[in-house]
Amino acid sequence: MTSASSTPVTAPPARPAELEDWLNRQVYHPLSWRLARRLASTRITPDMVSAAGAATIMLAAASYGLIAASWGAVLGLLLHMSWHALDGADGDLARLTGRSSAHGELVDGICDYAGHIVLYVTMGAIAAGQIGGWGWALMWAAGASRVVQAAHYEGTRRQYQLAVYGTPWMGSEAPATDAKGRRHPFVAYYLWLTGWIVPHGAALRMAAQSPETSAPLREAMRRHGPALLARIGPLSANYRTLAVGAAMLAGRPHWYFLFEIVVLGAVLVASLARVRQVMEAVLIQARASNTLR
Repeated sequence: MTSASSTPVTAPPARPAELEDWLNRQVYHPLSWRLARRLASTRITPDMVSAAGAATIMLAAASYGLIAASWGAVLGLLLHMSWHALDGADGDLARLTGRSSAHGELVDGICDYAGHIVLYVTMGAIAAGQIGGWGWALMWAAGASRVVQAAHYEGTRRQYQLAVYGTPWMGSEAPATDAKGRRHPFVAYYLWLTGWIVPHGAALRMAAQSPETSAPLREAMRRHGPALLARIGPLSANYRTLAVGAAMLAGRPHWYFLFEIVVLGAVLVASLARVRQVMEAVLIQARASNTLR
């Protein structure tokens, strides 16, 4: 939920095609929209849907951890995949009912973190029973890896959307503060992490919000977009969910932890270098175009 608009919509959100993989385009987003349409006339709020998403991940963890038969892993995977539909439905419901807000984005993020913490602890406990203390060590390393990789993936996508489509998000607006001017701790943490892991993010936000550079920035980002987005694709939560299911079907949760640490860690390193190059090129071209006008 990234928009602060209070105007309800009646059509599915026009998501940029270049940001959508097959699962999102053909499965998750259509299901999210249908669910949101059904909920729009009820008293269920977007925050309730976010909480239901967290509960669904926890049920997936319970299925993985408590059902020894292979169908337990299959059920866990299906429940985990259902979270993706709920994760989109909260935003769609907010837009349908005119309740999109930075608060909703905050609640959505907290619920996602809570659900996946339970999932990782469950997998860590199973791994520890198989390989001892290394199971917990791998769980902590994989969890930290996921946090950084997800921040890079989401932050890069949101910076791209801000530059090309003018789509606001928590990092492009003044975050809400309490009476003493303090940000919510989760907001402060999230903005710090995103700022650290998305190269040149602050400079790009300033260029996107400036009337003099927003248009040339948009043109430059469109040209470089494919190179920017191709490198972050493997870091999508869609593939992580499938990888978790595969590891649990094999009965080896530590295989997933190793995949996240080693394979996705290498993807992150390569993506960081590429994103830095692209962001630098985009900003240089946007500023040069503005100077020549």
